[in-house]
Amino acid sequence: MTIWRLLYTPPANGAWNMAVDESILEHIYRGESMPTLRLYSWNPPCLSLGHAQPFADVDMERLKSRGWDVVRRMTGGRAILHTDELTYSVTGREDDPALVGGILESYNRIAQALMYAVRELGLPVEMKEHETAGRASNAPNPVCFEVPSTYEITVNGKKLIGSAQARRKEGVLQHGSLPLTGDLTRICQVLKFADEAARDAASLRLLARAATVESVIGEKKDWETAAQAFVRGFETQLEIKFESGVLSPSEEKRAAELVEQKYARPSWTEKS
Repeated sequence: MTIWRLLYTPPANGAWNMAVDESILEHIYRGESMPTLRLYSWNPPCLSLGHAQPFADVDMERLKSRGWDVVRRMTGGRAILHTDELTYSVTGREDDPALVGGILESYNRIAQALMYAVRELGLPVEMKEHETAGRASNAPNPVCFEVPSTYEITVNGKKLIGSAQARRKEGVLQHGSLPLTGDLTRICQVLKFADEAARDAASLRLLARAATVESVIGEKKDWETAAQAFVRGFETQLEIKFESGVLSPSEEKRAAELVEQKYARPSWTEKS
């Protein structure tokens, strides 16, 4: 049984959320923090871009008119609109029993915990092991939830949880999101398309290929209920014992530095 820290952090803006994940990773690398499962949400809603995703995908005029944030993740993948969801991050050393091995091996291991969690919420989920990125369209696709990838959680053929992992010398960070409710096509309103017909077509594809908890089971599950299911999933599938904790003063200080020096800077967010 491995002991991990369990963190619940209050709703926060995109730059702070991403900075906290990276700060935790640095502290674990130095032996100053335990491996951590962090469960959190976003305020205001935030569009997050994958590490290498072109900023040109974003329609900033539309984004600003809605009062939404934009941030760039340190992990890869495509755009996600973070709202009405539970977000998780898993942070630890590469030799941790839950994270050891390559990306696919650890991704699969974590996926088992995620699958247990959403089944606890009443969803008949399965794991797609051999989907290929890009299957949804021959054209470049900026939307994460439209394209299932290896070991991603799906329900009735639709993608349910979007996750991404980064492995660095400091260790492993994987984060992802479970949409609880709301209109998934909102993301298409703040991305650039050739014309409105293309935007509408993207919205229809997204509805056909992605789901929320509510759209599957016909009822809303609140954030706290989903969070408890995630904790049970990780405890059961990964043989983790959690100790509730808080960010250390050092982690908070470093997160504030990363906001100022990286995640809130256009030089990071708006790179092509």
